[in-house]
Amino acid sequence: MVTGGASGIGRASSLRCAHEGARVIVADIQDADAPSPVSGTAIVFERTDVSDSAQVARLMHAAVARWGRLDVLVCAAGVSGGTAATADYAETEFDRVIAINLKGVFLSMKHAIPEMLHCGGGSVVNVASICGLVGLPQTPAYSAAKGGVVQLTKVAALEYANRNIRVNCICPGMIDTPMVQRVPAAAQRQFVARQPVSRLGTADEIAAAIVFLASDASAFTTGSALVIDGGYTAQ
Repeated sequence: MVTGGASGIGRASSLRCAHEGARVIVADIQDADAPSPVSGTAIVFERTDVSDSAQVARLMHAAVARWGRLDVLVCAAGVSGGTAATADYAETEFDRVIAINLKGVFLSMKHAIPEMLHCGGGSVVNVASICGLVGLPQTPAYSAAKGGVVQLTKVAALEYANRNIRVNCICPGMIDTPMVQRVPAAAQRQFVARQPVSRLGTADEIAAAIVFLASDASAFTTGSALVIDGGYTAQ
């Protein structure tokens, strides 16, 4: 299951998981760019608002009904939200960003974990951000949500470590996705100039890490926040 799988990191992860042999359900509120089955892969689209508990519950049940089990959950659904200083940030926008970026992860885990327990275990990979680790001015809602995702990941990892469910998150830096492409070009250039590797990351590079954390190759890894940022937070 990949939430937010119709674009960006979610889409790249859906395709990479499918090419590795997984049967994938792509959940997103939009479907314009949702990946289609290619080269014998198995990908199904389910329109879902991750901030709606009833819709998320139906989604997880649909996954088990179609494929017989749920082994992996990738929570990639998210929005950037508006930018403004904390005192000037609109309350309605703050609520919207938190509902999608943080509550959406909570609801996805809440309804997926029971299905995984029934199947004997599984792996959850949440998409957080370096904004959940270091401050970025003008992003109070986004940063608060992503910081919450990091902590939610750690809590769930501890709760289910002895029940064969691993929970990890990734913290990408500036990645070349539709969300980042909407950032003004001048701001993108400024960020790249501060990058030790002097470029943006790619969605495929993040997807590779997600597949690693989803797979048995990371069997001893849980509760981690894997930073993939070209060295940005090492400075």
